[in-house]
Amino acid sequence: MPVALALAETEPPRPPGVAAPNVAPPPQLPLWPLAAMFGLVPLWWLTGGFYLGWPLLGALLFTLLATRGRVPLPPAAAIFLLFLAIVVVSATRLQSPVSVLTFALRLAFYLTALVVAVYVYAVARERPDQAAVLVPLCAFWFGLVALGWLSVLAPRLALTTPVEMLLPGGVARAPFINDMVHLTTAEYSARSLNPIYRPAAPYAYTNTYGSAYAMTLPCVVAYTMLRRRGPLRWALLGSLPLSLVPAFLTLNRAMFLSLGVGLAVLGVRAAVRGNARLVASIVGVVVIGGLAALVIPITELIGNRVGSSDTNSDRFSLYVEVLRRVGDSPWLGYGAPLDVDTVAADAPIGTQGQLWMVLFSHGVPALLCFLAWFVAAALICAQATSAAGQWLSVVPVVCLVQIPFYGMANQNLALAFFAVSFAMALTERERLAPSARPSPRPVMPA
Repeated sequence: MPVALALAETEPPRPPGVAAPNVAPPPQLPLWPLAAMFGLVPLWWLTGGFYLGWPLLGALLFTLLATRGRVPLPPAAAIFLLFLAIVVVSATRLQSPVSVLTFALRLAFYLTALVVAVYVYAVARERPDQAAVLVPLCAFWFGLVALGWLSVLAPRLALTTPVEMLLPGGVARAPFINDMVHLTTAEYSARSLNPIYRPAAPYAYTNTYGSAYAMTLPCVVAYTMLRRRGPLRWALLGSLPLSLVPAFLTLNRAMFLSLGVGLAVLGVRAAVRGNARLVASIVGVVVIGGLAALVIPITELIGNRVGSSDTNSDRFSLYVEVLRRVGDSPWLGYGAPLDVDTVAADAPIGTQGQLWMVLFSHGVPALLCFLAWFVAAALICAQATSAAGQWLSVVPVVCLVQIPFYGMANQNLALAFFAVSFAMALTERERLAPSARPSPRPVMPA
């Protein structure tokens, strides 16, 4: 059944539960698919299906949207649709049959992120209790913290997963696929002069863990501000200090940078608006992080890692090679990253950052569209009036800081789109709330 999608701007939102005149209300979208997708991540990780099965979970959401029929698109979705169109056309630049498979998987992650955004936006607009829509992200957070601690306590754990056993041997042994289906808890860089195990589960790479942590933390704080009581709120508050140990031990500089920039932007907004509750929440998060830094010598650990590895020079050589080659194919790129022998890094050109992947693989126009979507999202979400909405508005800012350093052609793009689309729906409802509208001026008697 085709899906009749309508841009949000073409259909002014109505209060939750109120249908259009003379139109039967559409069936309400369930929350359980989001709970299964984000809340059962530890299970998907144990089976080895966290990566390859993620687009299938997105297909489930799309099926429910198709069954329902008419659904609104989040604001600025047209920008991301244009990005997807350019990505599809860039497939004409692929240079090997193997790259077609990796291209298809990355495209599936992009499409899944958009489907998640549409689903969450529709659910959040129609439900009176919007906080309930954030529960799947809270469940994802608990899984992230629990698996992070597993990485700390059992860093050498490695298991063959059911999905790995089901794949043909040649496919399962391919490095790109093996990283996704073979279960490990931590990442270990043998090239470092002082190698350590850094938490990564449920992801294949510790940088992806740090990226997800920085995206999810504002959502957790937002939920605690939407819900003033209840066991879930207190469990989340208790998990915040516990989460810092695995997060800090990732030694992810871009994670700290993106959270720092996000908190700085949030602090400026809170000061300008005089929002004491928002200021108090920022101070609370900073104090918890500062106390953790007194126990975990994070500055020393990061300094030792940078000083004993070639991580900076490797990244720089890849970035220089991307800029050198993109001039030969600026409009559509090369379709996918390429393995070459002209750089010192043990990684393909077009990796080590979403900015460089999009630029090299899909060209300059695709990169502009990708960045434009996050900029538009940041501007839209910044209009939030509540403390919770302001915390959620940090997510696109965090993503913009991470784009040059972390890849997002994975589950984390859907994670970001979940948070952003919910923030858009929340901001929309705040704007339309009676208390947000200016009171009519009294009419003076003649």
